[in-house]
Amino acid sequence: MTGKQEDILTAALALFANEGFAATPTSKIAHKAGVSEGLIFRHFGSKQGLLDALMGEVNARLEKTLAPALEENDPKLAIRKAIEIPFIMEEKEYDFWRLHFMLKWQKEYNNPEKTKPLVDKLTFCFSILRYGNPGREAEVLNYIIEGVFSEILKGNVHRTTPLKSFLFERYGV
Repeated sequence: MTGKQEDILTAALALFANEGFAATPTSKIAHKAGVSEGLIFRHFGSKQGLLDALMGEVNARLEKTLAPALEENDPKLAIRKAIEIPFIMEEKEYDFWRLHFMLKWQKEYNNPEKTKPLVDKLTFCFSILRYGNPGREAEVLNYIIEGVFSEILKGNVHRTTPLKSFLFERYGV
């Protein structure tokens, strides 16, 4: 990937994540990236092509982020690693996650299958730990994780340690 392509992706990511895909014209992306609008189309074909390229990166980051919990064999440690997910994200990656969560609200991009491996893992862990309804418990914990993640990205959670500690205690991990 060329430096110009990276500049375009960086500009598009910031604008899409903070202003929305539909509200961001390619002219604004070009201006922010310091390139001509035609270069965007030459490299990515369309604004949609640009979003598709970014979503590929978002999906790769999601897989990498879920991996520690999915690969953990100890059920309590797997639950703990799942709870840690929103708390360990680096601020420099927030725009990727904002874009991910923003697009979840759009029908054509919402794909619950992306987090299914985590829900399945949590269901397995809660089964091993003899929770009464492991599938529902896994769904609820996944919703909690996503909610906490969203609130952190919106800047509404400033002291994450007490919240993380509460969840660890709640789940005995």
